[in-house]
Amino acid sequence: MPCVVVCGAQYGDEGKGKVVAYLSSRDRPAYVIRGGVGPNAGHGVRLRGKEFECRHVPSGFVCETAQLRVGAGTLVDPRLFIEEMEALERLGTTVRHRMGLDGNCGVIEQRHVDEERGSDFYRKEIGSMLSECGRAASERALRKLKTAREIEELSQFIRDVASEANDALDNETLIILEGSQGFGLSLYHGQYPFVTSKDTSASSVASDVGVSPKMVEQVFLVVKPYVTRAGMGPLKAEGVPQVVEEEIRPGVAIGKHRRVAGFDWELIRRAVMINRPTCLALTNVDRMWEENRGVKQFDELCKEAKRFVTELEDKTKVPVGIISTGPEVEDAVDRRE
Repeated sequence: MPCVVVCGAQYGDEGKGKVVAYLSSRDRPAYVIRGGVGPNAGHGVRLRGKEFECRHVPSGFVCETAQLRVGAGTLVDPRLFIEEMEALERLGTTVRHRMGLDGNCGVIEQRHVDEERGSDFYRKEIGSMLSECGRAASERALRKLKTAREIEELSQFIRDVASEANDALDNETLIILEGSQGFGLSLYHGQYPFVTSKDTSASSVASDVGVSPKMVEQVFLVVKPYVTRAGMGPLKAEGVPQVVEEEIRPGVAIGKHRRVAGFDWELIRRAVMINRPTCLALTNVDRMWEENRGVKQFDELCKEAKRFVTELEDKTKVPVGIISTGPEVEDAVDRRE
């Protein structure tokens, strides 16, 4: 049952795209399938010096043999979906021939864009990223939303993703399920009402795709040694000065600057309790401690980074299996046995 789920422990921007890309390049899955809310989450991947921004396409596109899918629980913006594939093609990467959407994916329309951006509630009261997902998700709950199979320009990409995923698992073929956003933004377990429009836990990612929790072999919970958050909502220890200025840049999908804070142990403990990860993936140690850039061996990390890894494992009782040490896919320390 080689099914791996990757999800975030904080408020998004933990580096899930980098982790999925690394796992895909090393472990060569048959499928990489994206779950989560929809295009309100952007995953950045840097490959051979080129920056890729993925809001629909799974970050595992770096594995040329992997089939790429979007699960039924995820919203799709047809215009952005096509534009994203075209943007990847302009950068020399073609994914169209191996990309598929479940026919049950909900569809974001222009009217959702207009309604959300014209709402004071979305813009001012909850600090929405105005990616149209909240409005579309509410219609889906009311069974008023169109699905991908009803959209002509998506017809060539329609697949039964749940069947494909389960067939692969029955054949003992590796699949990776890519979650989006972070635990602190969960509609049910996050800091309501400053949350996204659905759950973001590992269980929800599996449900988005149509995979039973019994079939999940590993859960990677992605965390970085400080916290960033876009938009409104509580943020403990906000404004810690040692975090590098680069981290305050606008996000991939949101176009807004992030707020920065120190590490929140309470948030991580709860994320671990609910997601029950088999492994932690620690990212951005090169941003926190610049001397770690490009390191490939644990012994080569600086003392502060190694001390943090030890403390993280001691307090969570979960091993840190992967440590990202730079923006490129291959910049990582792999401690998995």
